[in-house]
Amino acid sequence: MSAETVRGTRASAPVRAVIFDWGGTLTPWHEVDLPEQWRVFAREVHGVPVDSPDVAEEDVAAAERLAAQILEVESAAWRGGRETHSSATLESVLDAAGIDPAHDRHHLALAAYRRFWEPHTFTDPDVRPLWTALHDRGIRVGVLSNTIWSRDYHREIFERDGVLDLIDGDVYSSEIDHVKPHPEAFRAVCDAVGIPPRESVYVGDRLFEDVHGPQQVGMRAIWIPHSDLPEEQRVAVDATPDAVAERLGDVLDIVDRW
Repeated sequence: MSAETVRGTRASAPVRAVIFDWGGTLTPWHEVDLPEQWRVFAREVHGVPVDSPDVAEEDVAAAERLAAQILEVESAAWRGGRETHSSATLESVLDAAGIDPAHDRHHLALAAYRRFWEPHTFTDPDVRPLWTALHDRGIRVGVLSNTIWSRDYHREIFERDGVLDLIDGDVYSSEIDHVKPHPEAFRAVCDAVGIPPRESVYVGDRLFEDVHGPQQVGMRAIWIPHSDLPEEQRVAVDATPDAVAERLGDVLDIVDRW
């Protein structure tokens, strides 16, 4: 069941757009071995086959050092996002870790990195029927994601899963200066869908980024509290969602009531 606590002027505005977080919202929440993403990348850079008995120990050690170095840079980038709301890109992370994009194995390393992430990128089965039903009501659909990945990469994922045609506007923090919960991110996606914040709803799984953030600019916020966030990703915040949805499909009932 959904619990609502609609407050203030947001409650009286019509809903003309619903905008969604991506990871943990449009994709089911997964626990991910974050150090492993960079191990698979670094092993390709150094040409270290997985589980091969013929690999030199120094090559294995070099790959491990590189993986740890990239993880440290990436962790600092995400920490900066939480503390100062600054954005980053995959390219900026790799550059800061000293990766040469002209390296002859760089494209193989990126492909291995994508293969690692692919099982964690599949769109929730509720998405297409939900977005279709919103469109049937004349409501626009948007996406706003904190991500180091490119717009093209995310759109490839949506196209693969057969929902790209239902997106009216999308913004990724990798293409702007700030991440959620900075107000700029929410204003940017409202501009992208062509609907003002007070007539837009945001849906996400994190209180800090996805409830506190949109409410700063006058949006209503629906919280989907099913993601088991690691402690280092949690930010203490006094924020009360305008509604709670136990699953993505519940969003339509909430919007209908509004």
